[in-house]
Amino acid sequence: MQLTILNKDEFKKFADKHPQITFHQTEEWANLKKINGWDSYYVGLKDNDKVVAGALLLAKNVPIIKKKMFYSPRGFLIDYNNYDLLKEFTIELKKFVKEKGGIFVKIDPYVEYQERDNDGNIVEDGYNNKESVENLKKLGYKFHGFNLMQDTLQPRWMHVIEINGRTEEEVQADMESKTRQILRKNEKSCITTREITRDELPVFKSIMEHTGDRRDFIDRPLSYYEGMWDNLHDSGILKILIGEIDFNKYLENTKLELEETEKALKDRIYKHDNNILQMNEKKYESSNKLDKDNIERLNKQIDKINEYIKEYGEKKVLGTILFLIYGNEVLSLFGGTDDNLMQFQSAYSVHYAGVKYAIDNHYKRYNFYGITGDFRKENPLFGLYLFKKSFGGHVVELIGEYDLIISKFWYRMYKITFSLYHGLKKIVKK
Repeated sequence: MQLTILNKDEFKKFADKHPQITFHQTEEWANLKKINGWDSYYVGLKDNDKVVAGALLLAKNVPIIKKKMFYSPRGFLIDYNNYDLLKEFTIELKKFVKEKGGIFVKIDPYVEYQERDNDGNIVEDGYNNKESVENLKKLGYKFHGFNLMQDTLQPRWMHVIEINGRTEEEVQADMESKTRQILRKNEKSCITTREITRDELPVFKSIMEHTGDRRDFIDRPLSYYEGMWDNLHDSGILKILIGEIDFNKYLENTKLELEETEKALKDRIYKHDNNILQMNEKKYESSNKLDKDNIERLNKQIDKINEYIKEYGEKKVLGTILFLIYGNEVLSLFGGTDDNLMQFQSAYSVHYAGVKYAIDNHYKRYNFYGITGDFRKENPLFGLYLFKKSFGGHVVELIGEYDLIISKFWYRMYKITFSLYHGLKKIVKK
């Protein structure tokens, strides 16, 4: 077997049929990374002209030491349980990277470590890929550990809904009742979702920026999102959905509900007082109280909606999510919510629009993406997990991040340089 550089069409033909394929292993992703100085190589291990393993390799110069680091995002595309195949690929890959001036190759395979349920518990007698981890270790890959928090290049822990041909009703049945209730309430409140156009990217950017301020992270510049759009949108990989509310329709629906409630109360009282309908007195009083409480609530709601219209106009964007769609799944990469209107809980509606897209277009699963593997209530990110868990599905734990070291000396120099470089960046930001 021989490792060779593949042309883009040859690589795509192999990669798209591989069970581990994601948007990370595409020409579009390579083009996006090129903006930030990454070169790309499409390589494959061939057995009698048949590609049996492959990878998109990204390469970038390391500051100061003028050597290259390599990264195969969510790669390689290989059967990690096949030790002989992995060994052959590794031997040939080391030769290739060394020739290109590389000092190591980082990988974070899209391979599950062990099966877990919706609560994060290991499924008894479930599947696992522990053999893959051991094979990588035997072949000298440096393992970065079974981390719990989000401190690797890509999340090691995710939350997903398996679609696999299930209907919308079947997927909804696995959701918590509270989630279904919020979705119905949002629909009643005239919250809808739609795809944005490129000229609406500043709206997306604005929400992400405010979300960053709230969650204490630095948002990316508008040019970053424009680059993502220009490289990923036209091929169908990238979609940005927004959730927006139509306050006029919301007001109209609320007034209609108020009229119906007032009419029901009036009719009940009339029939009771005129002995037209025999009623249990206790139930009668309880029904009247419920209607009166609802009338009071709806009147307050009308006043509040009028305030919203005065402040925001007829329509307002409430939240947004950027989706990356490829291979077997629809993946929610990141999103945000308007700080001033979080009470509408639009994230439920936008995520559910992504779930429906996955169902309607026959994807195998919907991926909420990153969570932590720390399922204690004390974990500050526990709420994020609970939100995603409420949609049903299960926790995914991947096998982790590894470095294939080509030169031990230059790898040590890289680690030192990396620490200095990022230390200086923090000082500059301060």
